[in-house]
Formats: sequence, C-alpha cells, structure tokens
Amino acid sequence: MTQRLGAYAVVVQDGRILLTRISAIGYPAGWWALPGGGVHHGESPGTTVVRELYEETGLTAVSARLVDVHDVHTESPGRDDQYEDYHGVHLLYAVNVQPGVEPHVTELDGTTDAVRWAPVDELKADAQLALLPVVEYVLGRLEVFSVEP
Repeated sequence: MTQRLGAYAVVVQDGRILLTRISAIGYPAGWWALPGGGVHHGESPGTTVVRELYEETGLTAVSARLVDVHDVHTESPGRDDQYEDYHGVHLLYAVNVQPGVEPHVTELDGTTDAVRWAPVDELKADAQLALLPVVEYVLGRLEVFSVEP
C-alpha cells in the first residue's frame, strides 16, 4: 500500500490551463498532469506547490490559495506492471503567476519532460488526450480556481 500527499498548481489564464507531461521516468509516462508533486517530510504544502511549479515550469507563483482536495484510489497494475494499492491525495491551489514568462521545464532529470498552456475548450473536446484524473476533476470545476490578475 502506498499513500502520497501532493500539492498541485491550477494556473488558468486567457482560457488556457497550464499542464505538465510525465516523463519516461515517471508514472504514467506521457500523461498530462498539473504542475506539482509530493510534499517532502517537514515541508509545508504551500511551499511544495511553489517549489514544484518552478521546477516543472520555470514560473514563479505570485499568489497561491488552497481551494480543494482531490483523491484517487487504485488497486491495479502500476509501475512495471506490479500490483499496486495506491492512494493519492492532491491539495489543489489556485495559483497566479508572473505575466510575460514562457513556461519551460527547469528540472531536466525529473518526472516532467514538457510543459504547455492548453486551451480549456480543446481539452474538453479531445477525449483521446491522456489526462490524469485530477486534471479531469479540475476541468469540471474551473470556476472555483479563478484568481485575481
């Protein structure tokens, strides 16, 4: 059994949401996620979301507000097709970033290999795009993640 606490940034600007792609060393590789990751022992979740946002996107949080909690529980083949009983708890922050900076991955040997602004309308229309359940959850509730510019 594995339980993981993570803090994730929901960054929405001009009808687009900021997404990161899981690298070959992450799981599940190639799927799109929110910027964020695991809370280190002794680290506050607020610090985690700011750190992970920068590592995965090169963007600095101007503000971050805890908005929601999502969780996922799976009992199925996971990494290396090994059976896994996994429970992920995701703290979701509405984040505002500094304007005029293009996102880029700064932690080159990590579990993120790409970052992009994705038009929300296109994501909702593309059923073939591999989105983690937490992304699907957020897309269904975007109004609660609005931030002041």
